[in-house]
Amino acid sequence: MSSSFQIKQKHLSGGVLDPDIQACLEEIKKQNAPLFENIPVADARIAALSGISSMNSVTEDVHSVEDVEIDLSSHILNVRIYTPEGDGPFPVLIYYHGGGWVICNLDTHDSPCRSMCNLADCIVISVDYRLAPEHPFPAAVDDAYDAAKWVHQNIALYKGDPSRIAVGGDSAGGNLSAVTSIKAKENGDLPIVCQMLIYPVTNMASLDTDSYSKYADGYFLTKGMMEWFKRLYMDSTSAETHYASPLLKEDLSGLPPALVITAEFDPLRDEGEVYAKRLHEAGVQVQCSRYNGMIHPFWGMGGVTSQAKAAHREAAECLKKAFG
Repeated sequence: MSSSFQIKQKHLSGGVLDPDIQACLEEIKKQNAPLFENIPVADARIAALSGISSMNSVTEDVHSVEDVEIDLSSHILNVRIYTPEGDGPFPVLIYYHGGGWVICNLDTHDSPCRSMCNLADCIVISVDYRLAPEHPFPAAVDDAYDAAKWVHQNIALYKGDPSRIAVGGDSAGGNLSAVTSIKAKENGDLPIVCQMLIYPVTNMASLDTDSYSKYADGYFLTKGMMEWFKRLYMDSTSAETHYASPLLKEDLSGLPPALVITAEFDPLRDEGEVYAKRLHEAGVQVQCSRYNGMIHPFWGMGGVTSQAKAAHREAAECLKKAFG
């Protein structure tokens, strides 16, 4: 390689929780709410909508927001289209929300989608993919890819440029972004110019990294929660495939340029950074940043920490470079 792999250290020096994040975690602890894995899925979804939305609490105006139904052969897929002001054609970010493939929806991730639309001056299409356990693996993967193909074929009707499409998402959405990029390369039918991976899930086959050990409990996302997501979304055989665990894909060459953002106090930190390193070693252009002092959902915590917006700005600059 022409250069060594580097992880950019952002925010604090490392090893210490950001004071705003610490205060948020203490407030959550005081509420003594039941763990997601100990309550019915329907209740967990309601709790996620309330809790995550309150941490976002920053709603930016964008020029246009439209909910659209995509009629697939077997079901209807809902997407939300955020469009900036102007005549276009605009570049496009297809966004897949986090939530372990089980919880969250278009509303929980409305705030970062608005932010990316404004900062990157691009259309953002948020995908309401089917959730487990009602629709286990590979339903989310299929929806993510079908949505991307629909965007490529139809986005010109919405002032979008089909030659400048990126995929992105956080956590499980980062996983779907990585997998969609891999499928696009394998199938050769979908040009993607960038993959924006925010603390992505890259290896559900093994939850035993150092960061899983260090941050198993007490930092919002827990190892127990990830095990719960895994039980609901996939079986052990599915977890061993690269459509569930992209880190297990042997050949990562030829994939789109990538931005990988991780959080220091996050069980998923190590696997995201290992995936970035694997991409670099395969010859893929990669920018990897670790936000010190941050926890797993900080990307959507605009109402709690200024580092959410800082990460949005970094992502927007990376996207604009890829969009040309």
